Amino acid sequence: MPHKLIYDFLMRQKRTKPLWFKTEIPSSPNFFLLKKILKNLQLHTVCEEAKCPNIGNCWAKKTATFMILGNTCTRNCRFCAVRKGIPEPPNNDEPVLISEAVKLLGIKYAVITSVTRDDLSDGGASIFARTVNIIRKVNPDVKIEVLIPDFNGNENALNEVFEVKPDILNHNLETVQELYPFINRPSLFYTRSLKILEKARKHKLITKSGLMIGLGETKEQIIKSLKDLRNVGCDIITIGQYLQPTKAHVPVKKYYTEKEFEELKLIGKQLGFKWVEAGPLVRSSFHATQIYEKINLRRI
Repeated sequence: MPHKLIYDFLMRQKRTKPLWFKTEIPSSPNFFLLKKILKNLQLHTVCEEAKCPNIGNCWAKKTATFMILGNTCTRNCRFCAVRKGIPEPPNNDEPVLISEAVKLLGIKYAVITSVTRDDLSDGGASIFARTVNIIRKVNPDVKIEVLIPDFNGNENALNEVFEVKPDILNHNLETVQELYPFINRPSLFYTRSLKILEKARKHKLITKSGLMIGLGETKEQIIKSLKDLRNVGCDIITIGQYLQPTKAHVPVKKYYTEKEFEELKLIGKQLGFKWVEAGPLVRSSFHATQIYEKINLRRI
């Protein structure tokens, strides 16, 4: 066999998805109930749109990450499965519909995220704020985490979200700075994201961010990103394995072992994060309710 064929064969074997990524087909009655409610209310979730591997487990527990501002993103990040293109105008009824879904499902901890809407002057920040306010009006005991885009760094837009005081402000760094061009993001967006988290901390918000690994980053680059996050006061970090959604997206360069995730978890704790969630299937909203409860207990 020619050397190149041997190399290609070995690389395919190396990148074969490990057994721990295999998840069960959803079968819980709660899964189908949630799916029905979301369909009836014409709501989107990042769980479906981003092809999250935890959807069966999370929906069985009646937990979902609502995605506002439609389901079409104006950016073309090469790792993300969410639809790209020209979005429809925002649905101003979304905040009310989401508050209704939260009530119907008996959700006690709601996670709200969105596509990126560079076509809107405020990036959709006003709808984020309305969603938080209306959920609280209809469901006063519900805790709310928002996973926001960068709003193009628009300070007025960011302040509009900060001022409604979400219980956790989440904004993902996604990957190491060196790989931003690889995922179709300018390197300066890395610094912008750090500044967003820093500003949120100045508003006395609990801050959270996430990294996906397996895109070709080095251990040293991961640690640098963790240090950068701690330097702006980030409280919580999630670290998960990147999984290629389709053949059109960037390929996985490495599958990390559970032992390697445990090592990164330890490093994160040593750097001073209040909570580190790291593992192959960890995503931004993974164990979000439990993390909030544990962080909140520590603050009492």
